[in-house]
Amino acid sequence: MSKSMIITGFHAVQAQLESNPEYFIKVFTLNTRSDKRLNTLTSEFNNFGISVQQRTKTQLDKLSKHQTHQGVAAEILLPILPNQGELISYVSKLDNTGLILILDSIQDPRNLGACLRSANAAGVDCVVINKDGSAPINALVYKTSAGALNQLKIFQVTNLSRTIKALQQQNIWVIGLDGSADTSIYQIDLTTPNAIIMGAEGSGLRRLTKQSCDQLAKIPMQGKVESLNVSVATGITLFELNRQRLL
Repeated sequence: MSKSMIITGFHAVQAQLESNPEYFIKVFTLNTRSDKRLNTLTSEFNNFGISVQQRTKTQLDKLSKHQTHQGVAAEILLPILPNQGELISYVSKLDNTGLILILDSIQDPRNLGACLRSANAAGVDCVVINKDGSAPINALVYKTSAGALNQLKIFQVTNLSRTIKALQQQNIWVIGLDGSADTSIYQIDLTTPNAIIMGAEGSGLRRLTKQSCDQLAKIPMQGKVESLNVSVATGITLFELNRQRLL
């Protein structure tokens, strides 16, 4: 049986409606709100044949687990993410500027959502997450990604080291971000087909993941902090790659 979750707020609901309206199960709106924005959204749902049910503020607050909902919430189906086999089939069709983001055990849903947002902004071809150890795709990931989740191709794999080897067989150069590396990310040619791997909060890349990489690189630090938030580091790395490719 397919799992479902509640998403809240105009941006998340609108993004879902534009990308996958077939995933909606139920839509709920605040019974005391009646304005152009809400009426327009309600009309769009009616055009898709999706019923909208009114709820009190107390009911919506409970439904959204007291997250900010702006007077709109929806229950949607969680799609089953494609696996490694489908990833390799997809990658084999990419051109010679392919870019893959691999997230190794990102456990905070806010960080996962922020990484997905950066990935979408940087134009990555797809994102790979591991099934065990990674934060689940939930309402907080949806909200933090600011709609990016609906626009990305995301694959979920059971064995990241095996997936890395399969990508390498597709001539993808795999670069792991590691604070102890000798080479700066700014010293690497990022114009070839690449997979960038970002490690978990605090612990970084796991040992087997690190050993599987073709190359390790770091973001050089000037101040006294030892590391950056993983979502910040992801954005810096992806946009350095973009900078090189646009030269």
